[in-house]
Amino acid sequence: MTTQTIAGPAMRVRGLEKSYGKLEVLRGVDFDVAPGSIFALLGSNGAGKTTTVRILATLLKADAGTASVNGFDVATQPANVRESISLTGQFAAVDEILSGWENLVLVARLRHLKDPGSIADDLLRRFSLTDAGPRKVSTYSGGMRRRLDIAMSLIGNPSVIFLDEPTAGLDPEARIEVWHAVKELAEYGTTVLLTTQYLDEAEQLADRIAILHQGRIIVNGTLAELKRLFPPAKVEYVEKQPTLEEIFLAVIGSGEKSDATGTTTGGQG
Repeated sequence: MTTQTIAGPAMRVRGLEKSYGKLEVLRGVDFDVAPGSIFALLGSNGAGKTTTVRILATLLKADAGTASVNGFDVATQPANVRESISLTGQFAAVDEILSGWENLVLVARLRHLKDPGSIADDLLRRFSLTDAGPRKVSTYSGGMRRRLDIAMSLIGNPSVIFLDEPTAGLDPEARIEVWHAVKELAEYGTTVLLTTQYLDEAEQLADRIAILHQGRIIVNGTLAELKRLFPPAKVEYVEKQPTLEEIFLAVIGSGEKSDATGTTTGGQG
């Protein structure tokens, strides 16, 4: 695998433009991503998030501008970029006929890595899937499938991973499972570029947040920096009502328990 030690950002994007016919999707996008950080690209559907990721992952060519990943230019050094990244799309790319362990072993073998069984065991343990490893993926919950998908993308130890709306379509409990997995990526030193349209997801996960709107980055900063863009909050004493998420978690925490296989006990749904 080709590696390169760089002192600058893990990703650097300058003046990125992309159009499909008369439709301008990206109109001069600029941002940097620090190594080992989680960077959230936040925007509504059609804002250009997936297009940006596809350009950075060398799956699409920009019309104008420059971009580099791990110091490699995506236009002139695409092979080097691909060797150091992994991309997880909006839908889990797992084989439902195989078990979780077999999915991981298959990818490790395709990458010609030594001892694929040990690699699979380590990743199942890291993502709390050891007990579910021997089971067919068709029996997994949505959160378990997505965690397995992320685990598969880490085979080969890529230094940068792109997660394109990783919790789209998941229920609240599964989303929180994936959030924990994403946080672990950064703890292990992986640089994560996360696209999402969920405000709470960006708030929970990201070191920096860039809001992409109509093909342009309109704001970019830490959560604290973004909050300072607004006037100081007025202090008012009001009765705090629990959020729906708090109610949901309280109910499932007291009334049901999730076992290691992803099934629940304590009621019928």
